Parts: sequence; C-alpha cells; structure tokens
Amino acid sequence: MDHVFYSWSAQAELNPITVEGAEGSWFWDDKGNRYLDFSSQLVNVNLGHQHPDVVAAIVEQAQVLTTISPTVANNKRSELAALIAERAPGDLNRVFFTTGGAEAVEHAVRLARQHTGRTKMLAAYRSYHGGTGVAIGLTGEPRRWGTEPTNVDVVRFFGPYPYRSPWGTTTPEDETAAALAHLEQVIVLEGAQNIAGLILESVIGTNGVLIPPPGYLAGVRALCDKYGIVDIADEVMVGFGRIGEWFACQAWDVTPDLITFAKGVNSGYVPLGGVVISEKIASQFDHKAYPGGLTYSGHVLGCAAGVASIGVFERDKILPHVRHVGEDVLGAGLCKLAESHPSVGEVRGKGFFWAVELVKDGTTREPLVPFAASGKDAAAMGTLTAAAKSRGLWPFVAGNRLQIAPPLTTSEDEIRQGLEILDEVLTVADGFTVDG
Repeated sequence: MDHVFYSWSAQAELNPITVEGAEGSWFWDDKGNRYLDFSSQLVNVNLGHQHPDVVAAIVEQAQVLTTISPTVANNKRSELAALIAERAPGDLNRVFFTTGGAEAVEHAVRLARQHTGRTKMLAAYRSYHGGTGVAIGLTGEPRRWGTEPTNVDVVRFFGPYPYRSPWGTTTPEDETAAALAHLEQVIVLEGAQNIAGLILESVIGTNGVLIPPPGYLAGVRALCDKYGIVDIADEVMVGFGRIGEWFACQAWDVTPDLITFAKGVNSGYVPLGGVVISEKIASQFDHKAYPGGLTYSGHVLGCAAGVASIGVFERDKILPHVRHVGEDVLGAGLCKLAESHPSVGEVRGKGFFWAVELVKDGTTREPLVPFAASGKDAAAMGTLTAAAKSRGLWPFVAGNRLQIAPPLTTSEDEIRQGLEILDEVLTVADGFTVDG
C-alpha cells in the first residue's frame, strides 16, 4: 500500500488481501483463507490457476528464448496465430498481436478507420472496451466519466436488454426488432458515410452479461454490410470458451470483420491480446505499411502459453464441459435459487458466464442499488460482497448484479459448492428487499 498505485480505486480506502498462492479454481491469502474463484479474477483465468501444462510451456519457452522483436518471425508466434485463425469464423485469417484487450480495441478501431477512410465510431451505452485513450472513449459505462473529455469521435446507441427494455417490449423478438430499428436510425442520423466501425461485445460483460436476443447480432451484421461499416466484435471477455465456443459470435453464426481478444487466450498467465482480421481488411496492407506496432506484440512467452492453452482445450474437451455444466449445473442451479429468493429479479447467461440481477422489488424491478451507486448508496452490494468472501466465495460484483464467471475447468462439485454459498448470500440480499 505504500508504493503500489491501484486501478479504479481511492487509494486510502483500500484494504486488499495478500494472495499467497492459487491452484485450479481456488486461491488463498496470507492468513490461510481459501476462496473459490467465481470470477476467474477478471474473467480471464479460463483454465484456472497454475495449470501445469501452461506453466510448463512458459518455463520451456523461457529456457529457449524469453523475448524477441515483433519485426522478426518466431515459431511460437506463428503457431498461435495459425491456431487462432483456424478457430475463427469466416475469412478472419490474420492476427495482429497486442499485450491486452484495450490495445486490441485501439488497433481494431485504427484498422476500421484505415479501411474505410472514415473516423466516427458507434458503441453501445452498456459497454466496456478498455482503459486506454480510444478504448475508454468508446466505453459507455460510468468508468468513462472520470476520464472525460476523451476526444474520441463516437456516437452511442442502446443495445437490447429485455429485462429492462428501453422500448418497453415484452418478447425477445420484439426487443431485437426495436433495437435494430433504433440502431439504423442512429446510423442514418449520423450519416453512414461518416461511420468507420461499430464495436459491440458479443455478450455484454461487466455491464450485465446481456445475452443477445435471437437475430440481434445477425441484424447488426446486416446493417454494417448495408452501410459499409466495419463490424467489430469485442470478445476480450467472452472469447476462448467462456460461453462454450472459441469465439462467442459463433454461437449465433455471425462473422464480424474484426474480433478483439485477450484474457482467455492464455488465461492471463502472460499479458497477451490481439485482433483477428478478415482478409478483405488485412489485404489492404499487403503493399502499404500498417501505421501501428507495439514493442511487446506477440511476446513469445505469452504465445507459448497460448499454444499450450489451446492444446489443453482440445485434449480435455473444455468447450463441451462448459456447455454441459454451464447449462445443466450452473445455469439450472442459479435458476433454482431464483425461485426461493425475492431479491433475484432475473438470472441470465450462457456457458460459464451468468448474471444474477438483484432487485428491491420484484414487481417494479427497482434495482437493489441505484445505477452507478457509490458510498452509502452501494452499501447493500458491499454487504453481499463481504458475505460471499467471508464464506470462501470470491464474487464478481458489478452494479446491482452478482456475475458468475468461474474458471472453465471448475468441476461440477465445485460449482455446486459455490451455489450453496450463493444461496446463503442471496438470503442476506433478501433482507434488503421491500419485504425483507
């Protein structure tokens, strides 16, 4: 605390635990407290903590070559790019490596602007795209506020949110139709000839685990095609198995022009991210230089970890595990909890990515805490966070939601153990409802 400056925090109000070690779905502090990691840290430790295959790959690579310039070729970098391209949809066949998700977003926007010759970007209000200049400017949520003015040429739109529909719809299909009509109106009013790209999380992450209703992502793709706009899928959080697919957009059979990734590509063991690029965009730079680069682009230790990670996914059948356990154990268990807790307004999710939206009143759907609450207004969620941690469960808390994102290797028994603790935590939440 004397020398480390922590992100997104008031420094004098912090009292972080000191983590001493971790293994699988668990980590522990210097006081001997063990925590079941139901957040995968920052939704990135997809293969769990200290996976032996990934650790061994890093050690082996470090003994051969620890780092090399991105201006030369390297076998691990090339191998990982090929593995990613093989698993990406459509003609997304080239990979520009970065060191994280925010940089991936920065370069995706640059690619879109270079490709179209336009500058304006479209982004959703309920979104998070990273903490750097362009990325935070695109972000629609309150973390952007403290950085303004961002000087990013961006226009925002409302995405679908059936539980709290901006258009008052009553079915997922009507929500899709309303959201697409709204988006097209924004495009027309802003002038399609000015819009370079549209960036959208395939599944909205920190801002609610909002699963796109039927036809929405395909409709966005169609609008981008109609108006010559580059379709950017931000999959920094939901790529590499989080919902049971290599890339989340594949669950809806949609192929964007660019996909940003990071986090799950190697479980965050070494910083790595990137952009998967369609041939029609990548080929534009076959005979002219792309105006961008990074010293640590495609760091060989990160790429070695990524190659090993994909190997583990294939060998251990991680994607089928996520689909089965995500639906039959985690999702079903959360829905069952909702039946007995009046504080639960809605449960939604897919794979190993779920949200439990908490309310004061199930009839009016008033959130348990207000939007962008802080201090005393956010006290209820602070109480729930403490209740979970005191019982050995490490939660992912965002707004009025408990978001559930365990490592993809978490066993059925561990999921059930976490659900038992959540049952106790939701009993505490019930005390904050109008009937509590």
